[in-house]
Amino acid sequence: MTGGAGGRAGDGSRELDIAAAPTAAEEAALAGRAAGADDGRLVGAGADLDDRAAEAALRPTSLEDFVGQRVVREQLSLVLEAALRRGRAPDHVLLSGPPGLGKTTLAMIVAAELGRPLRITSGPAIQHAGDLAAVLSSLEEGEVLFVDEVHRMARPAEEMLYVAMEDFRVDVVVGKGAGATAIPLPLPPFTLVGATTRAGLLPAPLRDRFGFTGHLDFYAPDELERVLRRSAALLGVELTADGGAEVAGRSRGTPRIANRLLRRVRDWSQVRGTGVVDLAAARAALAVYEVDELGLDRLDRAVLLALCRRFGGGPVGLSTLAVAVGEEPDTVETVAEPFLVREGLLGRTPRGRVATPAAWEHLGLVPPPTALAGQAVLPGLPGAAADDGAGEEPPGRDGRAAGRPGTPGLSR
Repeated sequence: MTGGAGGRAGDGSRELDIAAAPTAAEEAALAGRAAGADDGRLVGAGADLDDRAAEAALRPTSLEDFVGQRVVREQLSLVLEAALRRGRAPDHVLLSGPPGLGKTTLAMIVAAELGRPLRITSGPAIQHAGDLAAVLSSLEEGEVLFVDEVHRMARPAEEMLYVAMEDFRVDVVVGKGAGATAIPLPLPPFTLVGATTRAGLLPAPLRDRFGFTGHLDFYAPDELERVLRRSAALLGVELTADGGAEVAGRSRGTPRIANRLLRRVRDWSQVRGTGVVDLAAARAALAVYEVDELGLDRLDRAVLLALCRRFGGGPVGLSTLAVAVGEEPDTVETVAEPFLVREGLLGRTPRGRVATPAAWEHLGLVPPPTALAGQAVLPGLPGAAADDGAGEEPPGRDGRAAGRPGTPGLSR
C-alpha cells in the first residue's frame, strides 16, 4: 500500500497511510468537527485534541473489530467485498448520525479493507471550487477520499463534486466572459466517503450520488460495555463487569463519551483508588466529575432545576430559560436540549419548554398540581398541539410576548 502520512501543501487535505495509527496531529486535521460546540463538556459528543489522540490508539482497523452498528456493518461489508471481487472502486459512501458514533472510524476501515490510502479533508476546509479541484486532481486510482462534515462544503465546490463523483471528471474554466472555455480533466476512479451530522442539509443532487448511505444510531448499554472492555484492554486498565456497566450507563449511548469517561475513572482509580475500575471507583470518580446516573452533567441539571424550581415546570421560552442558567440560548438549544428531549426529561411545545414527570422524579422533586396539568401540552399526549420547535412565550394581554416590555432576550 502506498501513501505517506504527510500532507500535500495547498490542497487543504492530507494523505494517511492507514497501516499506521494516526498521530495526534493527523487527527487534528479533521477541522470540520470543532470541539467548541460542547465547550469542553465531559459528556459532550464533540472531540478535542486530547480526545483525538486517545481515539487514534483505540480505533478498530477492521469491520470485524468494530463494535455495534450491526446493520450498517453488514451492509458496508457486502459493498466492499463485492467491489474487491470486481476489482473496481466501490460506490461512494455517505455516513450520517450524531457525533461520536464512529463515522470517522468507519471511513478509515473502508480504506483499510480496500487496502488503499486514505485522504482526509473536511467540508469547512473546502470553500472554493479550486480547493476541491486541487484535492481531486492529486488523487490516485482507487484512493479513498474522506470528507468530514460534508454538508458544510461551499456551494461552488458541491457543484464541481457532482461531476467528479458521477463521471470522474473535473471541468476547469479558463478565461472569463464570452471567451471562457471549460477544459475537462479526467480523474482516476476513487471512492468518496462523506460524513455528516446533518443529513437534511445535504442538497438532494449530492445525496443521490452516494451509492451507499448508512445511518449510525446510538449504542445500547451492552454494546458500550463491549467497547469499554476493548478500550480497557488496549489502555492496560483492569475493568470489572459492574464497573463497565456503570460507565456504559452514563455514556449517553456514545462510544466517544464512554471512552472519555473510562479514562477519567482510570485517573481517579490510579490516584485515589486501587487501580481497578470497579463499581465503587466508577461511582466515586463520576461524582467528582458531576456526571450522574443518567449521564447528565452540570448544564443539563441546571436547565432542569431552573425549569422545575423557578418556573414550576414550564412552559417557559428558550431565551428566558437560557438567562436563568446563565448560558446563551444556542448553547441550551444545541448542547443541553437534544439529550434531555431524547431521554424524555424535557418537552418542546409551541408555548415553551416543559419538564416531564420523569424530570421531576429524577431531581427528587414533587411537581405542583399546575405542572401536572400542564403535561397535557406535551408532544405525543392526548390533546397535544403540534410542536413547531419555536418554544415561544405565551402572549400577554396586549398580544405581545410575555416578559417586561422593551427588554430584549427575555422571550423568543
